[in-house]
Amino acid sequence: MAERAQTVLVLGGGIGGVATANRLRQRLRREHRVVLVNREEDFSFAASYLWVMTGARRPQQVTASLRRLSRRGIEVIIGCVERIDPGSRIVTVAGRELPPVDHIVVALGADWATDRIPGLADNGHSFATLAGAERLAPELARIKSGRITVLTAAPLYKCPAAPYEAALMIDAGLRARGVRHRVQVAMRSAEPGPMPVAGANVSAAVTGLLSTRDIDYRPNTQVTGVEPGRVHFGAESEDTDLLVYMPPISAPPVIAESPLADADGWIHADPYTLATDFEQVHAIGDNTQIMLGMGKPLPRAGVFAHGQAHTVADTIVAAISGSGVAGRFDGHGGCFIETGNGRAAYGSGDFYADPAPTIAMKSASRRWHWGKVAFELNVMRRWL
Repeated sequence: MAERAQTVLVLGGGIGGVATANRLRQRLRREHRVVLVNREEDFSFAASYLWVMTGARRPQQVTASLRRLSRRGIEVIIGCVERIDPGSRIVTVAGRELPPVDHIVVALGADWATDRIPGLADNGHSFATLAGAERLAPELARIKSGRITVLTAAPLYKCPAAPYEAALMIDAGLRARGVRHRVQVAMRSAEPGPMPVAGANVSAAVTGLLSTRDIDYRPNTQVTGVEPGRVHFGAESEDTDLLVYMPPISAPPVIAESPLADADGWIHADPYTLATDFEQVHAIGDNTQIMLGMGKPLPRAGVFAHGQAHTVADTIVAAISGSGVAGRFDGHGGCFIETGNGRAAYGSGDFYADPAPTIAMKSASRRWHWGKVAFELNVMRRWL
């Protein structure tokens, strides 16, 4: 018996959404529609923003139009998702209510919450957005003396490695220009240690890297406000000539205000299937809150969104076609940790291990740097 033509609606055009749409299109017959919705036309590869920050990439090298997906048979709608009714599987986009669909994959990510810290946006630079990394690049290129402070603005943020990578890459850039001896580099973290969810061995390895580079690192330091040339940490404050930060995050309002969300505003999807409480509605990536056995959430990082995308796509394909095997996400993942000078470390392992993740750390080398470069090329040339 022929399959009934069905429609899968993917909400969000980041790593998770694009990976889901591609895998669905590759594995579903063409009578089934795959529709991707994103508020912006362009996809940009967030893992490369640090290279934009250092001047190693131009913004156009890590950006592509999502409309290119239409060449592969993926329908693209550009517009803001304003309402999700998961019970009826009806979504409102830019004031238009779309017809009910058969499956929804929610991959809308997390919103920046920079305004939680008074003065942060006006007196600092962030590498966490493409525009921010582009603005930061000339600031780093011109500084010749003084103090640079890199900080995490809250314990919860995207990509646990990124702030530490930023500090290490900034240090490497200053050394390459011969001005590091005149520029202090400080790292202030709201966490008890670098990447604590990855375990004590990874945290110690990253702390060692910072120490080797003479980066003044202080954990458990929560920024409470920023003014020109000064950063406040409660009753204490420090002078700085250039502030570089990773912003706090919050659940997108369309998620937090929907029946999908738990009391904390995030979607608490099933850790293994990514199913929500609503039939044929899955959620992946940064808009989910998946608690680990150690009491911390699964890191919000592209590697997990990618793995979850394949899990959900395979589950939907099996449901529609009546054949194949439903996907299962096992919590494994890895992360490149750029250290500058064309080198990167690599940490990988089982984040679902109980009672705590079991992660192995590979020392920095050119091999892991080129591994990240290869992944970047794969995304930009083969996914879009």
